Amino acid sequence: MAILLALSAMSPAQAEEDVRPYDDELFRLSEILGSIHYLRELCGAKEGQLWREEMQGLLKTEGTSASRRIKLVRSFNKGYRNYRRTYRSCTRSAKTAVDRFLVEGTELAETMLRVDE
Repeated sequence: MAILLALSAMSPAQAEEDVRPYDDELFRLSEILGSIHYLRELCGAKEGQLWREEMQGLLKTEGTSASRRIKLVRSFNKGYRNYRRTYRSCTRSAKTAVDRFLVEGTELAETMLRVDE
């Protein structure tokens, strides 16, 4: 409830000031982290909270406002939930999805670094 109050108190100008040129890539990366977190655990990677910790790092550096933090967390959860609904066991398709997400995530991170320079 407090987050909703904080968001409603923000003026439209404040909300727009917190937009960055790489936001689409950032929110997609958050979604990918959620997907990988679910799928790697499902496939027995035994990485613990590695991908959630990566997300925490994004939140620390990019979650500069309540609205940005909400969007980042929402994206992570979307990725996690989408694959939790799709996969109940580790399949070849799940492993392929992880591989693709790792490539896409790396590409997104590199793109964001170039945009931020």
